[in-house]
Order: sequence, then structure tokens, then C-alpha cells
Amino acid sequence: MLPLLLLIIIAAHSHMCLSVTVSTSKPKVEIHEHTDAMLSCEFKTEKDQNPRIEWKKKGKGVTFVYFDKKFAKSYAGRAKIEGATLTIHSVTQKDSGEYRCEVTASEDHVNLGEATVTLNVVVPPHVPSCEVPSSVFVGTGLDLLCKDKLSVPPATYRWYKDNKALTATGDAPYSIDTNKGTLKFKSVTKEDTGMYRCESSNSVGAPKSCVAKQLTVVEYPWNMTMLIAGASGFVALILFCCICICICRHRGCCKKNRKTKNSKSYNPPPPPPPPPTRNVSDQNSCYQARVCFACVAPGLPLNAVDKLLIAAVSC
Repeated sequence: MLPLLLLIIIAAHSHMCLSVTVSTSKPKVEIHEHTDAMLSCEFKTEKDQNPRIEWKKKGKGVTFVYFDKKFAKSYAGRAKIEGATLTIHSVTQKDSGEYRCEVTASEDHVNLGEATVTLNVVVPPHVPSCEVPSSVFVGTGLDLLCKDKLSVPPATYRWYKDNKALTATGDAPYSIDTNKGTLKFKSVTKEDTGMYRCESSNSVGAPKSCVAKQLTVVEYPWNMTMLIAGASGFVALILFCCICICICRHRGCCKKNRKTKNSKSYNPPPPPPPPPTRNVSDQNSCYQARVCFACVAPGLPLNAVDKLLIAAVSC
């Protein structure tokens, strides 16, 4: 009786475990651009012989790749399904990402299973863009730029002068950033004249180089040197004058002027009005009257005659 009971329990347990299972033989796929990527997906079901198969891609959101036995618009014509395995033809960098295979068996006890596959599309180096000026003046700082925006993984860079690789040693007059692709000069000299080019490389493909460009380091022309010297002298003169004014104010040389400016101005009183003028005819009449008074009263002093005239006639 006991062995029969154990067989019944084991059979019931095995029946419950027979549900849909989904797996992948290669959870990470790395492949070159413009080749075919195969994302494997295998499944087993308990009863359902025609389960529903879906593929989704995870990005900012979840988008369908394959649903209801049809491909999404961006995959139509360049992808196929064999069983549950997805193959994408001629992949690009945009196809990189995380994909999920989902199998739904509605007749099974556990009716949903899934597996995840990560696709990484690698890109070999492309010809980098190089920025090299044709000429520069002696003593100026200079940055030469190199960039390959398409390679995956990101490229590293080397600079060449006259087809000889540059190495940034301790005593070199320049520095090189191999990750950013910059070649920096603190102060160029005429010895830095030459043909410069940059090379990008990564682990995927062969290195690529831009076309070499001529860099010429030239002296400042004489008239420009004089102009710079004159401008420098003028600026120095202005600064000297400003310093002198500041020192003068600090020592109080300008206090007298400030006091005069702030004190009230003195306005002298207006001059007195001139005495009233007399007409010539009035003066003659007074003179004749004075003579007459003197004749009539010869004994009177002259100032007494004047007083009488003033009292008698308003001259």
C-alpha cells in the first residue's frame, strides 16, 4: 500500500513540473556591424504543441520585435524566426541592446517562460576627422584635434609628424591624450613645422588614418611686432597714469580742490548806481544863476551862493 502511495505522489509532482521552459544557448552575442546576428531561444512545453512566441527589445521602453507571428516595421524584411530563434540580418549599431524571448503555452500548468539575450554590435575604426591649421605664429599655444565617432568600442589615437609616431615623453614640448585624440603644444616653435596626421584604432578592425596636413610655424611680421609693442606701451602708459592719480588722491593732493568745489562761492555786492546825470542846459542855467547871485550879493562867500542856488533851484 505504501509503495503505491509513493508512486501516486511522485506522478502528481512530475505532472506539476511539466510546464513550459525557455532557455538560450548564448545569452551574450557580440558581432560585427553589417553581419547576421542569431539570438537563440529554445523551449519545451507540457501539452501545448503550438505556443505563442514573442520577441521584445528593452530600451527606454519595451518595444515589440516579433508579435502575433509578424515582425515590427523596423525589422520587417531583415529578420526571420526559426522555432523561437531570432535572426537579424545586416545588423547596425542601433540593433545593440537587450532582447527577451517569451513563450506562452496556454494549455500548460505554468504557461509562460522567458529568456534574455544581450546583443552587442561592434564597429571597426573609421577614418577620423583631423583638425590641423595651415599656419600658426611662433610662441602661441596650439591644440590639434582627432575624432572617430563611429567605432565601437571607442577608438584610441596616435599622432604622427612626417610619418613618425609622436610619443609624449617628459621633456617633449607637447602632450597627447590617446583617449580624446588631442595633441597639445604649450608654445610652438619653428621646429614644429611639418606634416601631421592622426590614426584611430580599436580591437575590432585595422587602424584608420586621416590625410596628413601641413602645419607651418611662422614669425610675427615686423609691422605687427611694432603694432603689438606700441599697443603694449600705450596700455602701460595708461596704467602708469592711473597709478599716479591713485597715489595723489591717497596722499591728499586733491583735498584743496575738493574743498573749493564743495564750499559756497562768494558773490560780491553789486556796485552802487551811478549819480543822476544832468542835462547841459540845466548846468548852464545853474551857472548863470550862480553868477547873478554873486553879482547881487558880492559880499557873500562862494559856498553860501551855492547853498542859495540849491535851495532856490533844483539843479
